[in-house]
Amino acid sequence: QVQPVESGGDLVPAGGSLKLSCVGTGSIRDISIMAWYRQAPGHVREMVARINYHGETNYDDSVKGRFTISRDNAKKTVYLQMNSLKPEDTALYICYMDGVTTSFMHFDSWGQGTQVTVSS
Repeated sequence: QVQPVESGGDLVPAGGSLKLSCVGTGSIRDISIMAWYRQAPGHVREMVARINYHGETNYDDSVKGRFTISRDNAKKTVYLQMNSLKPEDTALYICYMDGVTTSFMHFDSWGQGTQVTVSS
């Protein structure tokens, strides 16, 4: 199976920074889309940032200018650099990957998430 595995979540004070990582595990040939979503209690899951194979990015308005998504295709890894963190950024951050397996089958997979808590 293909499974994204996140790391880097932590408790951080407001105004601080944090960098999340997510590595794709399993029989992966190519990853077309890498994205970060987040979900807080009482809130729907929302897309935070997205990056395609060519490095084109999309961000939710709430994080534009503060968060940066990037990818390392050789490492099958996506990163989310989070700066100027706010308490409202507190959520479970979940990694998503869409691509092709080594047997040329499409996959789309979600990670289990990593918790980010921003204290005021």
